[in-house]
Amino acid sequence: VPYMHARWDRVGRKLTFKAKSKSECRAWRRKTLAKLKELTGYDTMRRAPLKPKITEEKIFNDYIRQRAEIQTEPDVWMSFYVMIPRKGHPPYPAVLAPHGHCSGGKLAVTGCRDSKELDDMITQHNYDYGIQFARAGLVAFCPDARGFGERQEALARGNILNSSCQWLNNMGYPLGQTVAGMWAWDLHRLADYVETRKDCIPGKLGCAGLSGGGLQTLWASAFDSRIKCAVISGYFYGYRDSLLDLHGNCSCNYVPHLYEYADMGDIASLIAPHPLLIETGTRDPLNGANGLKNVESQVKITRRAYRLLGANDLLYHDIFEGEHRWNGVKSIPWLVKHLQG
Repeated sequence: VPYMHARWDRVGRKLTFKAKSKSECRAWRRKTLAKLKELTGYDTMRRAPLKPKITEEKIFNDYIRQRAEIQTEPDVWMSFYVMIPRKGHPPYPAVLAPHGHCSGGKLAVTGCRDSKELDDMITQHNYDYGIQFARAGLVAFCPDARGFGERQEALARGNILNSSCQWLNNMGYPLGQTVAGMWAWDLHRLADYVETRKDCIPGKLGCAGLSGGGLQTLWASAFDSRIKCAVISGYFYGYRDSLLDLHGNCSCNYVPHLYEYADMGDIASLIAPHPLLIETGTRDPLNGANGLKNVESQVKITRRAYRLLGANDLLYHDIFEGEHRWNGVKSIPWLVKHLQG
């Protein structure tokens, strides 16, 4: 670890955000987007016809749940639930609601308490934010990320809470791809599908997720300006403390050569000036040894971009008392305000 710290100090952050004018910011954005899409393998992905299918619909007290699927690349299929409000009248704003680990993919986000393990996970992490969004008047699109839920790889099967991140990255790295790039691409194809639905308001798309869902929200929102509002929960901190030191974390966090170019605050700067709320639990162990200081160091980087673009009020850091979980107290009204307004 000391050796890796020394290397970090020598090679880190060639694309740190340090623009001092809007024109410099535009130039930095073009260069940084190109490099990050290269590093994640995002620009190796191949488009294919969506071929959307709605295969199931169930009516609950305050929302309708559809199961659907789309083709994100040739012969690559994404399964997802659509949570449609029953109050108000369509069309509604839409929000992509990616999940994190130990979620059963879309199951925890959509409140499917079909086993004790899922029930415990939903309760512990307040995980059913797909339902929470629908109750707030947003259409929530809750996908199975590659490697989760219905999309588990063979080595992960046997427990619905297992992920396949390690095996996906083991296969992808030598082929120039990463799980982070796959996930961002798939969310953008899901955004393509949202644009085809008459029950969704055009141009009113958000993205919000916990933990690994925060990872997905970070990359997807940085890469695609169609996402007009984002909430990153339980996933915002300096890479050195939280992923270099805590190197036993899931392999989906790791992108080859990333630390040579950017820290997390730099990536989030690409989201500016769109509204961004960051949720942080005071006792979240993923914050690293320096705790909130490590989180605040990255918020400070991102805030420079928001100030430069005249959007300081559109970046909010919600620090709540608690551990690693979705909070939602301020983030759901934030989404509603900026997507319905």
